[in-house]
Amino acid sequence: MNTTNTTTIGEFVAKDFRTAAVFSKYGIDFCCKGNRTIAEASEKKGADSQTIINEIEAVLANTTDTTIDFKSWPLDLLADYIEKTHHRFVVEKTNVLLPFLDKLCKVHGPSHPELLEINTLFLGCAADMAQHMKKEELVLFPFIKKMVNATLTDQLLEQPHFGTVENPIAMMMHEHENEGDRFRKIAELTNNYTPPSYACNTFKVTFAMLQEFEQDLHKHIHLENNILFPAAAELEKKFVA
Repeated sequence: MNTTNTTTIGEFVAKDFRTAAVFSKYGIDFCCKGNRTIAEASEKKGADSQTIINEIEAVLANTTDTTIDFKSWPLDLLADYIEKTHHRFVVEKTNVLLPFLDKLCKVHGPSHPELLEINTLFLGCAADMAQHMKKEELVLFPFIKKMVNATLTDQLLEQPHFGTVENPIAMMMHEHENEGDRFRKIAELTNNYTPPSYACNTFKVTFAMLQEFEQDLHKHIHLENNILFPAAAELEKKFVA
């Protein structure tokens, strides 16, 4: 959509829920006061309206290219891509989702007890994914990059403390399965991310962000389980041989 001076905050969020994160960043109420323009809201908050518009346009321009052939990528490049794209997504969206869920529970929890369970599940996801990604970034990914570098430079590969790369891979895949189970439960509790017909914007945006989080998680896990991990295990066999 084109950003205009008359487009309201509520219209931006209704068109693309991802813009809610930008408004939330600047403390702009997109729910109860969504009938204001960016200029009106930013003036109230003492923020620069053009900066907000630029960030909104960046969000709207960010589309996923599903035609990328990740299987043809070098493993070190793929590991970097996963870290900078999907790991960063998890961190950024977790920071946005947690306060949204907290607000939703406080306002609607008494009449929607399932929100409390959803919040508990996502809190568990946030904590476990933070640890999971650290293990990948500090242990598994650096070893994969060492294997790639050793291949390119025809050097010997030092034996890792974890024995074989298949050991941390098995742990990561088990943790992936746990997150998949957790989000299947969240999807069930949210009726496949369908808010009630009378839901406010915060309700709608929170469910939409949870769905986006799950969709990105599926891509994230796919790249690791189906491409990066099998290729890393195969590469290691060359050194053993």
